[in-house]
Amino acid sequence: MVPMQRTSQELETLLAGMPKWGSEFSHTFANHAPMVLVALDRIGGKPDQLRRFFRHYRDAKHLLPFAQPVNRLDGESWKTAIGLREREPDLRVFFAGEVARLGIHEALKLYLPDLADGIAASAFHALMRTAYAVLRADETDVTIALAYWAATYLPLPASRSAPPITRDPAEILAMTAAIEPLHGLKLHDLLWQNMRDAGNVPEFAPVVDWLDIGPETLERMAATALAMFAATQHFAALHIITGLHWIRLLKPHCHEATLHRMLRVFWQGIAALMGELGFPKMPDAAAVDRWRQIQVPDWPEMHAIAAQSYDEHDISLAFSASEEMKIYGDPLYRVVVARRLGLIGDYTR
Repeated sequence: MVPMQRTSQELETLLAGMPKWGSEFSHTFANHAPMVLVALDRIGGKPDQLRRFFRHYRDAKHLLPFAQPVNRLDGESWKTAIGLREREPDLRVFFAGEVARLGIHEALKLYLPDLADGIAASAFHALMRTAYAVLRADETDVTIALAYWAATYLPLPASRSAPPITRDPAEILAMTAAIEPLHGLKLHDLLWQNMRDAGNVPEFAPVVDWLDIGPETLERMAATALAMFAATQHFAALHIITGLHWIRLLKPHCHEATLHRMLRVFWQGIAALMGELGFPKMPDAAAVDRWRQIQVPDWPEMHAIAAQSYDEHDISLAFSASEEMKIYGDPLYRVVVARRLGLIGDYTR
């Protein structure tokens, strides 16, 4: 389980008001505030920085009030609301009862198997909200997160249980880049829409079964994500690093089969973003090793700089990358954050 950490009173005050805001705002962009406030607190953000960030985010994004429930759902009917954004209020009421009845751990064990194949929901931001809810061990947050995940569930082509081709996540991305029809797709502003459109390409359907999932898969994905972001600094690649951190936070709360399905569909979703990423090639090992040697500030200094940012992704990355480095020990995590924050220039040239 994730150890509990004392949070500031200012954070608790701000988070107490989060349920009244919608999980998404205009055009279905994800509301990051409930999660990024926690990340900001974890990297040492001061009370005035927490208040300043939320005021700016609320006003700049024009956050919407959360809607009211309409029709009651129960254990038999809740699945009829999966993928229906307008049913999120009803789903929230349903999951409130389930989390109260079961507790956080058992509720996640019971319902993550139903949600795993829709992990791309709201471009992985329902996953993000669930992970941060677990980080806080907060029943209300878990309730909100499960309802959000169910309502924005994004189906991608289902597994056909075909034999896997490789254990290397990077090879999956290279093979996906070779799917010619993906190269002609129109790109949208929203990541989830680009994943959806890639998923509708018939030639993309087999991708989900290509990766051989095993005990080492999460670490291999993390290494691939880090190298990809180091090479590109692409917004979508940033979400691979953070997304794997979020999955790791859920790992203690699900069975191995559910974890493997989440990893499989998560990587399918990343493959579906290859067009968004510009079909990049992975950097070679020698280049990645050179980048690791670049001298950058340590985490306390970078966290202090990130805490001054109004960019939710600066804060999210600074927190997740430092947490991932605790697990994998790769100094490249510090380098990519330093570049994201503008502390070093483009080392890829």
